[in-house]
Amino acid sequence: MAQVEYKDLLDAGVHFGHLTRKWDPRMAPYIFMEKNGIHIIDLNKTMGCLDQAEAALKQIVRSGRKIMFVATKKQAQEIVTEEAKRLKMPYVTDRWLGGMLTNFGTIRKSLKKMQSLEKMLKDETTVSNIAKRERLMLSREKEKLERVLGGVADLTRLPAALFVVDVKREHIAVSEAQRLNIPVFAICDTNSNPNLVDFPIPGNDDAYKSISLITLAIGKAIEEGLMERKQDKDDQRLVEEEEAKRQVDAPAGSEEAPVEAPRAAVEEQDEE
Repeated sequence: MAQVEYKDLLDAGVHFGHLTRKWDPRMAPYIFMEKNGIHIIDLNKTMGCLDQAEAALKQIVRSGRKIMFVATKKQAQEIVTEEAKRLKMPYVTDRWLGGMLTNFGTIRKSLKKMQSLEKMLKDETTVSNIAKRERLMLSREKEKLERVLGGVADLTRLPAALFVVDVKREHIAVSEAQRLNIPVFAICDTNSNPNLVDFPIPGNDDAYKSISLITLAIGKAIEEGLMERKQDKDDQRLVEEEEAKRQVDAPAGSEEAPVEAPRAAVEEQDEE
């Protein structure tokens, strides 16, 4: 597993928390000290929590399930979108629609509508028969759906876990995951409640460098899990092929044995 070093966290400013007056007392175990009116996060705790989160995510991905990335704040959108696309994982970086998890059936209907609009607008015959104003309205509707649901277009069932940047901002997503017993992995700043998530990663959730470092570390763990899953599949296929070959060869061997044994017995009798 790719290890993030203490110096990397320090350089990225992961240790900078919020002003002391904005803190959440439940973050106290992860706070190292207070300096110039700002809480400083204990990076040793961050490293330990990150290792736990990476190991758990790796196991989830290895079992063939999906991790949903959630980050709608401006400084996190780009890096989270790129990483989720690279790993072919679902993501929400524009706006979290209420009920995206708890009312997944309705979201799937919206996804089907988006796909049908896309298909319709690609068909030149259909487009030529639609009035210009109606075509413009349909294009706008498709763009709106793509912006909000484009990241979950390939999601056929609920994700196995959520990776969230900023627990306070994404509180609706976190509460929906809680209701469905979906584990949540999240970057928790000093103004967050770490008890709301299963795997809190104490760190600065406002700075681009900090978000980028933690997101890429999570991405590497997921990538390793995907590679191990591929290796498991290859090993399983080889075992199945060998087993099939053995079954094909077995009958031929079993037919020869009974034929040769009686001959040997007859020769022994002749010698006597």
